[in-house]
Amino acid sequence: MVLLENDAFLTELTRLFQKCRTSGSVVITLKKYDGRTKPLPRKGHPENFEPADNKCLIRASEGKKKISTVVSTKEVIKFQMAYSNLLRAHMDGLKKKDKKSKSKKTKAMQ
Repeated sequence: MVLLENDAFLTELTRLFQKCRTSGSVVITLKKYDGRTKPLPRKGHPENFEPADNKCLIRASEGKKKISTVVSTKEVIKFQMAYSNLLRAHMDGLKKKDKKSKSKKTKAMQ
């Protein structure tokens, strides 16, 4: 997994979307990130670790290619605007719902 800066992550994400336009898919995950690199111990006394800054870890993967970035609270508005524009531009390959399935359900209920 490659940890990138925010702008480089968005550029690579654009490349992943373009590569998967005809076939394939891109999986994106988001989670809270507190800066730890080691997992918490299951038993015993857990360390009292308070992060100084709330962060968000964003990962994207396509097949074997994986990229990630960490967004801090200071940069979240700027990143969200760029990220949402990127998603809007590349979400045109979604399939429309089949309207026949709705009519079958309503006939079954009557």
